[in-house]
Amino acid sequence: QVQLVESGGGLVQPGGSLRLSCTASGGIFATHAMGWFRQAPGKERETVAAISSDGRSTYYKDSVKGRFIISRDNAVNTVALQMNSLKPDDTAVYYCARDRARAYSGDYDVWGQGTQVTVSS
Repeated sequence: QVQLVESGGGLVQPGGSLRLSCTASGGIFATHAMGWFRQAPGKERETVAAISSDGRSTYYKDSVKGRFIISRDNAVNTVALQMNSLKPDDTAVYYCARDRARAYSGDYDVWGQGTQVTVSS
């Protein structure tokens, strides 16, 4: 059974940067697309970014384009989310998840426990 563990969250000032990591263990990683999601209090969960199994194809939510970068290293079963120029609206719990397919399908079968990101002065 694959498990996903996120790390790297924290408190950062507006305009700052954070790098989130998600490491998979106990199962197959390299043949699955991966995604990052977030959920703010009182709001629905939303897809932030996704990456295909080979890393060649990516997707970003419009509001994070040009600020966030998703990447993966299949050699160490890790997917990362580099977040730059952070805004208070980016405050949320961030989750990573494994897609059932190699390409982005939107059908996720394994989720991490989440890591809190707070953007505040």
